[in-house]
Amino acid sequence: MLSLNITTHRTTLKPLTMDNWALYQRLHTDPHIITLCFDPPSESDLMHKFESRLPTWTPQSDHWLCLVIYEKQTSQPIGITGFVLQEGKAEVGYLLLPEFYGQQYGTESLAAVIEWATNEHQISHFSATVTEGNIGSERVLEKCGFQLTETIPEAYEIGEKKYADKLYSLQK
Repeated sequence: MLSLNITTHRTTLKPLTMDNWALYQRLHTDPHIITLCFDPPSESDLMHKFESRLPTWTPQSDHWLCLVIYEKQTSQPIGITGFVLQEGKAEVGYLLLPEFYGQQYGTESLAAVIEWATNEHQISHFSATVTEGNIGSERVLEKCGFQLTETIPEAYEIGEKKYADKLYSLQK
């Protein structure tokens, strides 16, 4: 397992393990969470996606570094964050349980991941894609220094409705 210790004032970030299946499953199937992210995946697709994030991550990996966000005070898992490297550029992502929306956990944990990636692996270019209407995710990115670089109309479909993709970038 990746030996990494990322902590913030209120959170600890640890690599995803098999013990996190229930959290991962809820984050990818709860309608309140995925409404502006994606359609619910099939159980087999979700399990495959989960298992693809379990191997130890290195900068040479082609899979996501998936970190579970734990609230320090309660040790409760509250979401996931991480990135996948493609040609030296890190595409970031995050999902939080709805009961933790609006409390700055997304911003706090993403900022810590970016700082760690920059300091430990000299990653200097980060990107993210947000579905049109997902204002909470856009705010997280903006607070972490990302800038909107492109909007692609009708690029993504959720529940048979087309949405624009909003592309964000951060150069450290």
